[in-house]
Amino acid sequence: MDFAPYIRDIEDFPKPGVVFKDITPLLKNPFAFQKAGDALLGLTRNMKIDKVVGVDSRGFIFAPMLAEKLGAGFVTVRKSGKLPYKTISESYDLEYGTGTLEMHSDAIEKGEKVLVHDDVLATGGTAEAVCKLVERLGGEVVQCNFLIELTFLKGADKIKNYPKAALLQY
Repeated sequence: MDFAPYIRDIEDFPKPGVVFKDITPLLKNPFAFQKAGDALLGLTRNMKIDKVVGVDSRGFIFAPMLAEKLGAGFVTVRKSGKLPYKTISESYDLEYGTGTLEMHSDAIEKGEKVLVHDDVLATGGTAEAVCKLVERLGGEVVQCNFLIELTFLKGADKIKNYPKAALLQY
């Protein structure tokens, strides 16, 4: 299925010069939403996955669905200060600023196979930070999954040591 018609461009968001890829048209269409979930699951064929890590906040949309279908646990990675238990953190650069991500210190067990999922791969800073968090806890990143990859921002370069898959590329 071609998911591109369900992605809307928002000019100058969140700041001037940035073209935001809005996935809400895809989410509000039940058929496209279901097919996107199925297609993302298809990107994980024949992989043993113990945990699916969803990245704050739009990574939380598909990651729990993937975890359920894979028989895996779901782990949240949140922006700084949002998790209630002991955390580890990693700072990163974004297309339009900087940030810090946190994960509970007991979220991943040593040796667990981990799928990282987010909605968009842009500059790669967020995905790289999540991979570092997973590895600091002893997990193995088996793949980074995305709904969209913005290839012109070369984010894949930051996660080149990990398998990567995306449904759409711009």
